[in-house]
Amino acid sequence: MAAPATPSSSLLAALAAEVARHAPFSQMAPEHVALFVAGCKQQYHAPGEVVLGPHSGPVQALMLVRQGSVTGRPGSAQAAQGGGTGNVEGAGEGDRDSAFELLAGDLFPVGAVLAGRAVTSTYTAQADTFSLALPLAQVQQLLALSPPFAGFLQRRVAHYIELSRQAVQKAWASQTLAAQSLEARLGSLPRKQPLACSPATPLAEALAQMHARRVGSVLVVDEALAPLGILTRHDILGRVTLPQLPLQTPLAQVMSAPVHSLDIEHTLQDAALLMTRHGIRHVPVTEGGRVVNIVSERDLFALQRLSLKQLSTQIRAAADEATLRVLAAQIRQFARHLLGQGVQARQLTELVSHLNDVLTERLVQLVAARRGLDLAQACWLAFGSEGRGEQTVATDQDNGLVFSSTQPEADRALWRAFGQEVNEALDAAGYPLCKGGIMAGQPACCLSVDEWQQRFMQWMRQGEPEDLLNASIFFDLRPLCGHTALAEELVALPAQQALHAPRFLRLMVDNALRRAAPLNWRGALATHDEDGHQWFDLKLQGTAIFVDAARLFTLAQGLPVLGTRARLEAAAPGLRVAAQEAEAWVGAFEFLQMLRLRVQLAPAAAPPDPKNANRVDVATLNDIDRRMLKEAVRVARRLQQRLEMDFLR
Repeated sequence: MAAPATPSSSLLAALAAEVARHAPFSQMAPEHVALFVAGCKQQYHAPGEVVLGPHSGPVQALMLVRQGSVTGRPGSAQAAQGGGTGNVEGAGEGDRDSAFELLAGDLFPVGAVLAGRAVTSTYTAQADTFSLALPLAQVQQLLALSPPFAGFLQRRVAHYIELSRQAVQKAWASQTLAAQSLEARLGSLPRKQPLACSPATPLAEALAQMHARRVGSVLVVDEALAPLGILTRHDILGRVTLPQLPLQTPLAQVMSAPVHSLDIEHTLQDAALLMTRHGIRHVPVTEGGRVVNIVSERDLFALQRLSLKQLSTQIRAAADEATLRVLAAQIRQFARHLLGQGVQARQLTELVSHLNDVLTERLVQLVAARRGLDLAQACWLAFGSEGRGEQTVATDQDNGLVFSSTQPEADRALWRAFGQEVNEALDAAGYPLCKGGIMAGQPACCLSVDEWQQRFMQWMRQGEPEDLLNASIFFDLRPLCGHTALAEELVALPAQQALHAPRFLRLMVDNALRRAAPLNWRGALATHDEDGHQWFDLKLQGTAIFVDAARLFTLAQGLPVLGTRARLEAAAPGLRVAAQEAEAWVGAFEFLQMLRLRVQLAPAAAPPDPKNANRVDVATLNDIDRRMLKEAVRVARRLQQRLEMDFLR
């Protein structure tokens, strides 16, 4: 038989271009991609044909699916058809007792190639499938030559995450620049109610309001709220102080008129040019002739230079709840800017949670001062994602109060009323009321120190379904403001008592496993198809699995750790988990968090609806994110399998 013809250079170049669309080849040097292609042999497998299995012996080649699909099932070919379970494959090669799907661009069997062994899963073609097979000798050569290739095979999850982060930064950077640029419409800015008075208002009254509101200008408007003039802090010296005008002088005599204003359809650039041309620092913004906002020179600068320190300072100095509502919108804007700068999920959620903390603390202080309450007698508590420091942008409230009292029934009404007012103010600022009633204004969340402790102990002793749900929220506890020492024992109690409550832990595991990682019988993502969309809930079907597992692992080891990433890292040594596996847990969780943030921060006229804020249409994701989403769910499934193995067997 004649030897097979060597592919032409044009055919090899076309094949290299095709391969380079997928990771890790998209990050490799062109000569290394060419080396991969030149060393490969193409194979064809008919539907239902076994491509590779445990019976094949030590693997001889690394394979890349070029066209079609392959399903891997743990165990032998017989087990794959329903007879056995097999073992867990390393390096993402397979999952115990469940299938996994490989599509065009996927490499396999990575774990067996790196270990120089046979596979423990059976790979079967599901359609007419073409693959490229690179012999082991060439694999070793390429591992030595190409760091991206070696890094991908050894740390696939981390590599996918980095590629996804780079793609996000590139895509969102342009949106962030557009949002910060002077091309944005004035109508897109958060609205703040400008200080406005009638022409007959005395100077004394107008100046007092400027001082109380801490603003640098007062607009003069007619009865229809159309702008007539303006008086700024810079005008007062020349128009009031030096001429020694009496403070009863009406504004009409000292205002600058006519006032230069713009409509909501104008841009920030229009405002900047208007300020420059006329030497002014404030521009009223109108809609239908009525004043609805005001833009200052300082605002334009702030929009270009929004910073964590600046925003925190503004929140802490806020004099009223109306100002906090404006600043809450700026927190979302700030998060969008950080996303465009390539900030990763952990840092981004920590920063969002920090700013939400600062805003909540200021709101608590304002309401307490108005009600004459002493915060040294109580502490505001954060639960759930806020307690863990993992808040995304679309989040409802999970909070409570612990107060010091020898007569809690007598004092509760006072603190409940306070908590309810704070809850309503947070709702007005864009943090919706919790539908489950986990809020400080509710009787079950406004308790004395002893009552909270008794409640926690009761949950762990009884372990009823409702108790398990409560524990999954309340055990992520963090004191936020007030007398934080009141909550110290509550923070430590769950980890201390869990060591003596194996039944409670087992019930929590049962509860956590009821929400299985969403992969179908072929190992593909299980989505909810609706009106032509392939919806996937990134919270309920994704991050919640990691949150539950991390909490259980640390409770079982008596580790008083908050935060899902910190819990996974703290629990891994006690579980004797390989560093790469623990890294995969963290990486998969943070990828899902980042995807949630991207969905929630997508440009929109209003804050995202928490009900649907975590859903993504899988069909809209790019190739890297689709692969990483499936990989993250496979990691979630392995995490659940470890829960089952450690607690239920």
